Amino acid sequence: MGGTIKATVAAVTLALTLTACTAMVRTHGYVPAEEDLQQIVPGIDTRASVEELVGVPSTAGVLRDSGFYYIESQIRTFAWQAPEVIDRTVVEIAFDPAGVVTGITTYGLEDGQVVPLTRRVTKSGDGDISFIRKLFGNIGGFTAEQLLGGGN
Repeated sequence: MGGTIKATVAAVTLALTLTACTAMVRTHGYVPAEEDLQQIVPGIDTRASVEELVGVPSTAGVLRDSGFYYIESQIRTFAWQAPEVIDRTVVEIAFDPAGVVTGITTYGLEDGQVVPLTRRVTKSGDGDISFIRKLFGNIGGFTAEQLLGGGN
């Protein structure tokens, strides 16, 4: 009977170990179905009609005349490894300055390139003056008359 318990514990441990090592694929974002995209007519549909047909975009271009972008990514996580993007689809719907659709383009992961994001910090002209020094640097720069609003 002791061997049966050991075998059961070993089987459960093996099952849990194998389950923990299973890759998980998650989908993030939204890309409209091809049937929905085919309903959009360049030269006729506008920003408002596109939103009604296929929904609000994941993001829009920075400029007013830019397009709508629908982005969907599939990310695989496996055990302790860093998550990996295994598929990405980007649908761009371009508009002219009047807000009318000019075209629809679909991009895949193979069409993209890695763009490193950098943090740009604008340095102030104050050098290395600390906050406290700036705060106390103004003490004594005013007279009582200036603070009370007299003596213009």
